[in-house]
Amino acid sequence: MNNLAVQKSSVSSIQRFIPTAQKAYVALMMDTIARALISASQVDGELKEEVSGFPADFILQMIVLPKGSSFTLQVQADKSLKRLDNFTGKPDLSVKFKHLTHAFLVFSFQESTSRAFANDRMIADGEVSYAIRLVRCLNKLEALILPKQVAKLAVKRYPASLSLGEKASKAAKIYANVVSSYVDLIPKATQKLNNQMNNSRLNK
Repeated sequence: MNNLAVQKSSVSSIQRFIPTAQKAYVALMMDTIARALISASQVDGELKEEVSGFPADFILQMIVLPKGSSFTLQVQADKSLKRLDNFTGKPDLSVKFKHLTHAFLVFSFQESTSRAFANDRMIADGEVSYAIRLVRCLNKLEALILPKQVAKLAVKRYPASLSLGEKASKAAKIYANVVSSYVDLIPKATQKLNNQMNNSRLNK
């Protein structure tokens, strides 16, 4: 009986841990993809052309329902992308995962974005043509930055014209920009921590 109780406790602990791990993983991936999209739209001509199909000031969002991780991007006048942090308005296009596990399937590359839509795991709040354009942007990004065998699982059609040299060159630039964007956060995080510590001392 004791062994059975221990086993049940272990299973229960694992079951509680899985959603927490999935939530953390999806949050990290969504943040990274937002940064990578911004970079890729400057590095890859095809992706930049896709972004150019959105009107200037167009706001697009991807979010996990009900109140999960999200990112919001705005198309600038020069057709570059800008991250909108703490956005609370209504975007022109919102692509929504119906559940955390659905987002995890996509971001762990077990299911392509196109397949997730087909399986009714995602919904688009906005014009369908813009949602399709965003999916094409995500597909091209994944083809560029993921290993070929993984990318083939993540996208509906892997671009036959994408050579290894082009992939490696563009992926290196995209990853460098993403890493740089994270490094830029360090001074802000340090300042925020110092402010919190100073406020804590004042309140004592």
